[in-house]
Amino acid sequence: MKNLVTGGVLALALAVGAVAPSGAATTDRGPVTNLPLPRYVSMKASEGNVRRGPSLTHRIDWVYMRRDMPLEITAEYGHWRRVRDKDGAGGWVHYSLLSGVRTVVVQQDMLPLYARPAEGSQMTAKLALGVIARLGSCLAQWCELEAGGQSGWGRKAALWGVAPDELRE
Repeated sequence: MKNLVTGGVLALALAVGAVAPSGAATTDRGPVTNLPLPRYVSMKASEGNVRRGPSLTHRIDWVYMRRDMPLEITAEYGHWRRVRDKDGAGGWVHYSLLSGVRTVVVQQDMLPLYARPAEGSQMTAKLALGVIARLGSCLAQWCELEAGGQSGWGRKAALWGVAPDELRE
């Protein structure tokens, strides 16, 4: 009987679009914003509490302390967004702490930036591991970046905060 109840709950959850058996969402749109899920955003605030659940009554697990840090939204509930960072850590953050401005984290030390999206073009700068850069246009393998007054095109594979198949104009 216990398996029947569990199976019934799962069937009900699937019917209302809550979760798939793998734990992935059955819809690719947020129920609150109707924006794509998952999607990338950045921290608007220089400090933001990350909670266990989507309300002020839930415990604070940690605090993000980096303005412009890219985050991936994986779920929505009212004014709350479930996010995860480049290390896979996450929780629930109030939407007012987030911005639609796109940023990325450099995951390769001394990532070269080029004047054009080609390795043969002039190198304009190098970005250190962990630098947060503002994201511009993205092609299949390249993204336009700006950090610390320097700009250029870097390899998309060396960035966290942009999907591998994402194109931006």
